[in-house]
Amino acid sequence: MNERQPDDIPSSQITPEHVYRSRRQLMGLGLASPLLALAGCAGPEDPPAVAVARKPDSTDGFLAGDELTTLQDATSYNNFYEFGTDKGDPARNAASLKPSPWSVVVGGEAEVTGTFAIDDFLKPHAEQDRIYRLRCVEGWSMVIPWQGVPLGEVLRRFRPNSRAKYVAFTTLADPDQMPGIRVPALEWPYREGLRLDEAMNPLSLLATGMYGKPLPNQNGAPLRLVVPWKYGFKSIKSIVRIDFTEQMPVTSWNQSQPGEYGFYSNVNPDVDHPRWSQRSERRIAGTASKLFADRIPTLPFNGYAAQVASMYQGMDLRRWF
Repeated sequence: MNERQPDDIPSSQITPEHVYRSRRQLMGLGLASPLLALAGCAGPEDPPAVAVARKPDSTDGFLAGDELTTLQDATSYNNFYEFGTDKGDPARNAASLKPSPWSVVVGGEAEVTGTFAIDDFLKPHAEQDRIYRLRCVEGWSMVIPWQGVPLGEVLRRFRPNSRAKYVAFTTLADPDQMPGIRVPALEWPYREGLRLDEAMNPLSLLATGMYGKPLPNQNGAPLRLVVPWKYGFKSIKSIVRIDFTEQMPVTSWNQSQPGEYGFYSNVNPDVDHPRWSQRSERRIAGTASKLFADRIPTLPFNGYAAQVASMYQGMDLRRWF
């Protein structure tokens, strides 16, 4: 495990408040470090961001031109509270997850529903390679080469009906495999959701691998969502259920702290988190000397505005954050 640490920032500024307040319980169970998920995000005053030269993305947005995060950093610095709240906990604790055999339940407003083994769930679609930026709400970001199947292609097979307006996702919640859910950091199981048009957008990916290999447990094996224009907590991991719904589904962070985590959670440098700025971010550096590179400006929709901004035309993105 890489033991490098980010800048010395008080954890109360960067950890969800209800988790921070329950730190004694978390520590008592051995599921959090003394720094409790120290994240290296901006404090109340943002230091200057450094402009960086960027290669252009592909016109479809599928291949980001940014330098890749190293495999080591992408697999050792993670948010996956089912395995603990410290960034290193998932890598330390996720070996207990059993990603095979695996099935996905499909339900709700669709003509085809039921329980499907993961291979049947994904067939007949071939995996595609994507390189996406992933921006964490805490202020750090990565660039990861993913392998997976476009979410929209999979969902169309189940023929959502005219009442389907949203898609709800649920993560596995098994205390025998996931020691973190023994602690009420969130209301388990973890839940997320997208509007149907967001789910059908070509950028939305059901990831099955990264760096040319199957997904590691700590990164959401065997099946996770990647929605690159939204903050990372929307990219739900270890999916076991997908439901088509008429009403906006309950999502875990929005339910827990609605004033801090909106349902849409599009990356927006003009809408700050109540406890820190979102104007800039720290890209995972992948260097021997430090975990984070210099702070860089955050792009609207994480740089994917050309592909997704039209879905939100006319919406007040400060209200619908």
